[in-house]
Amino acid sequence: MDVRTLGDLLDVVGEPSLRLRTAPAGLTAPVTEALLHDAHAPLPRTPGALLLAVGVAPRDAGPLVRAAAEAGMTGVVVRGEDGPVAEAEAAGIALLCVDGDAAWHQVHLLLASALAARPAAGGGGDTRGELFALADAVAAAVGGATAIEDPGQRILAYSTVPGQATDEDRRQGILGLRVPEIPDNAEQYRTVLAAPGPVRLPALAGALPRLAVAVRAGGETLGSLWVVDDGRLAPDAEEALARGASTAALLLLRARAARELARHQDGALLRRVLDGTADPAAAAHRLGLQAVRVAAFVLDSDSTASAPSAPSAPDDEQTTLRLLDLVRLQCEARYGRHACVLVDGVVYALLPASGERGGARHVRLAEDIVRRAGRALRVPVRAGLGEVVPSLAEAAASRRDADLVLRVLGPEQPVASARQVRARITLLRLAEVMRGRRELAAGAWEQVVAHDVGHGTEYAATLLAWLEAGCDVGGAAERLAVHPNTCRYRLRQVRRQLGVDLDDADERLALWLQLRVLNS
Repeated sequence: MDVRTLGDLLDVVGEPSLRLRTAPAGLTAPVTEALLHDAHAPLPRTPGALLLAVGVAPRDAGPLVRAAAEAGMTGVVVRGEDGPVAEAEAAGIALLCVDGDAAWHQVHLLLASALAARPAAGGGGDTRGELFALADAVAAAVGGATAIEDPGQRILAYSTVPGQATDEDRRQGILGLRVPEIPDNAEQYRTVLAAPGPVRLPALAGALPRLAVAVRAGGETLGSLWVVDDGRLAPDAEEALARGASTAALLLLRARAARELARHQDGALLRRVLDGTADPAAAAHRLGLQAVRVAAFVLDSDSTASAPSAPSAPDDEQTTLRLLDLVRLQCEARYGRHACVLVDGVVYALLPASGERGGARHVRLAEDIVRRAGRALRVPVRAGLGEVVPSLAEAAASRRDADLVLRVLGPEQPVASARQVRARITLLRLAEVMRGRRELAAGAWEQVVAHDVGHGTEYAATLLAWLEAGCDVGGAAERLAVHPNTCRYRLRQVRRQLGVDLDDADERLALWLQLRVLNS
C-alpha cells in the first residue's frame, strides 16, 4: 500500500527516526510529499506536504508552523524535542520531530522514499527489471552488448539483444555476476572513473575493446556502463552511452532509496523482535526467518580506554556506526538481505540457524567480523552469540543470552557463544541473585575475608585454591606458589580460629560459591 496518510507514514518510518508530538487533525490527514524549508524563498502552497524545518531551531519554529498551516500543509518536522506543540495545536497542524543530530538530507530521503517507494520483500522493488530494460535499450542505441555495474564491480544488469558480439570476459562476468579478475583491469576502471564522459578502452588479454562511462549523481559515483566494442558501434555511440548513464543514475538512486527504506523498516522491526513486542508471524514473513540466533557486537570499551591510538569519546558513536556497516556488509555477503540494527551501542544481527549444528559456522562468522573490525576500526571488538531458538517468538531470549556473553568476555576471549561460556554466565547470574538476597550472601566467607583484612592473612585465597583443586593440598600449594605445609597451616587456622567445618560437604560448597562469586 502506498503511504498516503500521516498514520501510514508513521507506521512505515516509525520511532525512533520520526516521532509524533501532536496531530490535531488526526492520523488520517493526507501526506503528499516532503519539502525542505528554504528561508530565502516564499513558502509554497502545498496541501498535504510535510515541511522539514531546515535552519530553524525548534523553539523558534512557531511562525513557520503557523505559515505552514496557512499554506495547507499537513505537518512540520523539527529537529529536536522542544518544538512548539501549543502553536501547532492552535494552528491545527501536525508537529513531528527527529533527533537533534539527524542530517536533514537523510531525513528527506527517508520520508520521500517512504512516500514514493513500494518496496518488495527483497527491498529492491522493480528497479532490477528496469536496469535490464535499460541495458537492452542502451545496447540497441549504441550497437554493442552492454553491462551495468556497481562501484564494487558487481554486474547489476546486462543486455540480451540478439546478434551482438561478446567475449569470454563478458560471459564469465555474467555467470558470476562480477567482473572477472584480469591483468590491467584496475587501471581501466581508474581511467573510466576519472573521465568526465565516455572512454574508449583497448582490448585486454584477448578480449574485445570496450566503451565505458561512469554513472554519477551529484559528484557521487554510483556505478558504470560498459559496452563491448567490436568495431561496429553506432556513430553517436558515445552520446547514446552518456544518455544511458543519466538514466542509470536515476534508477540506481531509486534502488538505493528503496533499499534504505527496506533496511530502515527491517531495523525498526528487528528492534521489536529483540524486545519481544513484535508479532512473530508477521516478523517471520517480513524477514524470511524462522530458527535464528542473535549475535551481538560491541566496541571493547575496556581495551579502548587504554589503547593509545583508540578513538576519543566524541568519535565512539561514529565508530559504532562504522561497526554496524561492517557487520551488515559481512552478514549480507553470506546470507543476502539481512537484519542488523544498532541498539544502545550494541550491534545486533539475526543469523539464520536452519540446519545449524553446534554453532561452529556462526562462531567462525563472528570471529571473522571481529578480526576485520579490529583492523578496519583500529579498536578491539567483542562478539557474543545467544542460543539458537526455533522461531522469532524466542529471539528476545537469544538476545538476552548474547548480552550476557558480552558481559563475561574479555581480551583473552573476544568471541564466544552462550554454550561455550555457560558456566561463567551461570556464576554471573548467581552473583547478581546472591548479592540481592541477605540470606544467600551471609556465611562463613564473611568471617574469612574480615580476618584477612584485619590481620593480613591469606585465608580466603588459600581456601579458594584448595577448594578449586578438589581439596588437594598439593594442588592448592602449586596454585599459590607456596609450600604445602603453609597451606595445611592456614587451613588448620581457619578451622581453629574461625570455626569453619571444612569436613562438611555442604559448608565447602557454600563457602566456595560465596568466595567465588561474592568476594570480588
